[in-house]
Formats: sequence, C-alpha cells, structure tokens
Amino acid sequence: MQGTVTRETASATASDELDVKGRAARKAARKLATISAGVKNAALQNVADGLKAREEEILAANEKDIANGRKRGLEEYFLDRLLLTPERLEGLASDVRGIAALPDPIGEVIDQRNMPNGMTVGKRRVPLGVIGAIYESRPNVTIDISSLCLKSGNAIILRGGSDAINSNTALASLVKDAIADAGIPDDAVQVMETTDRAVVGQMLKAKGIIDLLIPRGSQALINRVATEATIPAITGGVGVCHTYVDSEADLEMALDIVDNAKVSRPSVCNALDTVLVHSGRASSFLPALAKRWQEVGVEMRCDRRALSLLGTANGSQAVPVTEEDWMTEHLSLTAGVRVVDSLDEALEHIEVYGSGHSEAIVTEDYGAAMRFLDEVDAGAVFVNASTRFNDGGQFGLGAEVAISTDKMHARGPMGLKELTSYKWTVLGSGHIRE
Repeated sequence: MQGTVTRETASATASDELDVKGRAARKAARKLATISAGVKNAALQNVADGLKAREEEILAANEKDIANGRKRGLEEYFLDRLLLTPERLEGLASDVRGIAALPDPIGEVIDQRNMPNGMTVGKRRVPLGVIGAIYESRPNVTIDISSLCLKSGNAIILRGGSDAINSNTALASLVKDAIADAGIPDDAVQVMETTDRAVVGQMLKAKGIIDLLIPRGSQALINRVATEATIPAITGGVGVCHTYVDSEADLEMALDIVDNAKVSRPSVCNALDTVLVHSGRASSFLPALAKRWQEVGVEMRCDRRALSLLGTANGSQAVPVTEEDWMTEHLSLTAGVRVVDSLDEALEHIEVYGSGHSEAIVTEDYGAAMRFLDEVDAGAVFVNASTRFNDGGQFGLGAEVAISTDKMHARGPMGLKELTSYKWTVLGSGHIRE
C-alpha cells in the first residue's frame, strides 16, 4: 500500500537522521574544541538563566509527558523520575552554574617531564569529540549531559526516551538557543527527534560518528549496550546499594543514614536497596527502623532472622525475602533486610549481590571502617554517610553524565575530566633519533 511505513523504512529513516545530525555534530565538535573557557561559561550561564525564563514552557511540556505516562499506566517511581517542578528546574540551574564555575579541563598539561636528551614530553587534555547519550525517563539528563559536554569541549547527540519526548525537546531547544547566543554552533547539541527504537541500534554501531556512548536507564538498556555496541561505551551504572550497620554502630546515626538512603528519593540509582544489620544490633535497630519506615510505607523484605524480630510488630510491612530481592535495584519504597553475624558476612553478601555502585558502613570502629573501604569493590564506598551522596554535584563535579560501575578510565560519577582524553605533546629543538 502506498505510504505504508515498514520496519525497514523506519530503520532507514533513523539511520538518515543519525547520519545528518552526526555529521553536523562532528563539524561542531572541531570548532568547540578550540573555544575559550569564557565563551563556554557564558553559554552555560545562558542555559541556567533560560531554565527560569522558559520555566512555564518547560513545565507545560513536562505536564504532557506526565499525563501521557499516567494514561499508559507507568509506575510511580518512573513518573517521579520524569517529573519536573520549579524546584527541580532551580536545582538544575544551580548545577549548570556550578559547572560554569569549575576549571576548564581542556588544554590542561599533565605529567610533563624534561627528558635527559633535552626534549619536554607531556600530556594535554583534549575533548573526546562526540558523545552519544541514550537515556530513559529523566529529562534532567538533557541539561546535565549537555552542560558537561559543552564545558569539556564535546558535542553531544541526545536520544531520550519516548516518555519524555516533549520535555526533552523543550530543554534541548533552550540549550541550543542559549549556546548560539554565546557564539557556539548550536549543532554541538543534537536531539534525535524520532521515537523509533531503531535509532538506538544505529547509535550502538555509529563508528566514525560517536566517540563514546553513555546509556542511562534500565538494566535491559545497559545489557543491550554491553551486548550490541561496537563503539566504546559505558556499560555499568545499575545500582544495587547496601548499607551495613556494624556491631559498633551509633544506632541513632544508623537510623538517620539508612532512612535517608532509602526514603529521600527511592527512585534513583544511589538509593539503598538492602540493609545489612549485625546480629548484636538487630534487636534494637530493626524495630526502630520498622517504626520509622511504617510512617512512609517502606516494605521490608526480610530474611528469617529479621522477620522473627519484626513479625507484625508496630504494624511494620515485613514480608519474607526472595533470592531475587537481593539482586534487585528496587527504585521504590522496598528494601531487603538481612541479619549477619560479622563484618566478613556483610562483605561476602555485598561481593555476591552488589553491583559496584554505592556501598556504606555505619560504625564507630576505625578498623572495621578501614576494612570496609579497602575490601569493598565499588565506585563509591562510604563510612558513616548515606549512599545518596554518590552524585556528581555532591562530589564537586557540578553534575555527572553517568555513574560508571565499569573499571576503565572513569569510575563513579563522570564529570568534566572523565569526558576528556589526552594527547602527548613533545617539544624539541631540532632533535632527531639516532
């Protein structure tokens, strides 16, 4: 039938869009790599100002996405990730200004030395080139990644989820206008407008267009990138996060830390998924935690020992845990609870079920704290602090393009320096090699 769109034509359309926008992004990246810090900072200030000036437009677009999401029956944690508010926009603007205030990494000379033959050899930071970002539901990522890429001299190709298409389009339009007003080519920020999922497959194999691919989203998305990508990609980031309450923990401190890690924003990757409690503290700590969590409706999925301590005491929402719960990033008001007899047992649990994202211990025992820091294999490890601090803004990076659980050039929150490479620079005075 004339006008019918087949899977093949849809894929071709996605490929065409990526090719056109990819070429434009690469051209813009070459210019962006040489633009001064002052111009880039002015562009970022424009972005921050635009978030307030165009607040009504952005929130109206976001309301459409929220309404569409409710019609489709999206879960509350997903809608929370999708939601923009005046307060969240203000927070985004503050983060952008924070990025503008950071030192520009481009051109930084590192590890320079004078050789015995008189040559000077060093490394100079350079942008990666074109970053590709595939992300789901969280429109704030449009601003975070664009801002960090611009400051680090990289062009960006954004492919957000269809659930946030209206929000992402409005935010990307703001960024493009803001950087153009500062004298930066607006082609440095590209948005894939198609909602066809075929474009994801195209981006995974976009050699010569994308220099680094960053996925942010579900385990399914991360797994697909790890399996199918033929270009460099960050393939970690899912957070199954633990907090261990040690035998020497201050119980009031532990209650505050565990509660904050779970409840402050349960839909994000650095939120607590499992609390491990030393048996010497469990009879005091768990009933107090259950009472606090009852007020906000946290479901506690407990092992046999924890369940025997709680039962239905204080009306706690305690149910038996399953093996799958230990390995689940809940993203909701749900937490696994296990009683352990030692630090060794806690470390073993984290080794088996942790994802290498964020792990914490609450203890007054210096030796236990140092063992935890030394032995836990994760992007960020905390002593007497909430895992919710594993965030680029909280670590002084302004924001992050992702939190990597990979062991590569970047681990943990990825900020400006993690979006750079380097080139060797050699200064001679007529040197020739014998």
